[in-house]
Order: sequence, then C-alpha cells, then structure tokens
Amino acid sequence: MVVEVNDQNFAEVKSSNLPVLLDIGATWCGPCKALAPVIEEIANEYEGKALVCKVDVDDAPGIASEFRVRNVPTVLFIKNGAAVDKSVGLVAKATLTDKLNALL
Repeated sequence: MVVEVNDQNFAEVKSSNLPVLLDIGATWCGPCKALAPVIEEIANEYEGKALVCKVDVDDAPGIASEFRVRNVPTVLFIKNGAAVDKSVGLVAKATLTDKLNALL
C-alpha cells in the first residue's frame, strides 16, 4: 500500500525503521501518472520490508523544498531519516528496486 504523505505527517515517515521510497510528483505531471502503477507494484512487493510513500509537491511544498526537488517525478530513497539516493524522471521499475534493495 502506498502511504500518502504531506508536510504534517512527514516527520513520522522519516523516522521509520524501514527504508523509505518517497515518490514526489504532481497531479498535472504526465510522467508522474505513468510512474504511479510502478510505485503501486513496488509498494505491494515490498510490504513489510520498506515504506513506499507518495507526495504531491503542490500539497507539500515543505518536503519538496527540504530535498531541493526541482523536477517531478523525483523518487527519494530515505534511510535513518536522511535521503541516501534518488532517481529523477520516468525510470524503469528495475532502477527503483535496485536502489531500494541496496537499503534493505
């Protein structure tokens, strides 16, 4: 299950003991819409092993600002509260799972 994240609940997400995949996008972004089913698949496959989250930059400008997100989609990989890797643009599922597996 993909967890919806906003500026109010992000601190809780960052403090997760699990690695976090954070999909940062926007409702008006075509590549973001194309990436959404891939993020859903990853969320189902990694349930209990990683926290897969989604944030809309228009609803959570604080998160986008904190990580200096300039383009969407941006996928951040967070471990122990810090962003340790990222992917920008529409990428293959394997690219994202490889980065996530490195954090497990």
